[in-house]
Amino acid sequence: MTGRSVSQDPQSGEEFYGAELRRRREAAGLTQADVGDRVVCSPSLIAHFEAGRRTPSLEDAQRLDAVLGTDGFFVRMRRTLGRIRFAGHFEAAAEAEQLATFIEEYAVSLVPGILQTERYARAVFRGFQPHETVHSIDKKVANRIERGHILDKPEAPKVWVILSEGVMRCAVGGPDVMAEQLRHLAALGRSGRVLVQVLPHGVGAHATMNSMVCLMRFADAPDLAYVEGLHTGALTDDPPLVRRYRDAYDLARAAALPPEVSLELLESAAEDYNHARS
Repeated sequence: MTGRSVSQDPQSGEEFYGAELRRRREAAGLTQADVGDRVVCSPSLIAHFEAGRRTPSLEDAQRLDAVLGTDGFFVRMRRTLGRIRFAGHFEAAAEAEQLATFIEEYAVSLVPGILQTERYARAVFRGFQPHETVHSIDKKVANRIERGHILDKPEAPKVWVILSEGVMRCAVGGPDVMAEQLRHLAALGRSGRVLVQVLPHGVGAHATMNSMVCLMRFADAPDLAYVEGLHTGALTDDPPLVRRYRDAYDLARAAALPPEVSLELLESAAEDYNHARS
């Protein structure tokens, strides 16, 4: 599964891209299922492309050109859209995240993006890119907060997050920012919108200690796994590899504190940060 979130503006380049794809597919006498078979994706993904809800990745655009005999048209047109809002290695994962029905993530060092508060996200970007302009940081923060609105949708995915204890102990942005962020996490857990567990340092070595991992399930597509390092990330739907990530996540989940105990720990840590700022 590839692509990214796109504007719903009916005048957008994405809408035109989708309309052109539909016109050329129909002119070729092909159904969405026909094109999906040849591009190696589901008919529903082709429908998303044609509706302008998603933009094909470069690889998908290349396959569309090959299937429809359009001599590079969709590759060239994709380059004109200019709407990429995320780092290249995260672009496809960000799109998949918006379509997932179930998201499970182990966070090794930072609160997952869709759960970050505005001030926490700003501190993360400022620490990671200290030479960026205020305007650039503002845009990145806005994009990250927009990702979090996925939890406000009626069809919001189920979310299960395991946090390394180090996530709550690292004072990103200072005590005030961390107190707010941990209270936010606890509130999401208390509301039932997110299931949160903390994996304490006392567990020692465990299956996911070397990397974050995010697992995503979909109604009409294979499961995906995403892992990320510094300036790099990998999204895969390779079944054996996804199973290995799943096994590692399940082992971490088994070692983590129960949800209620985890929420109490988050709330206690938030209070500790409150005291630290006074």
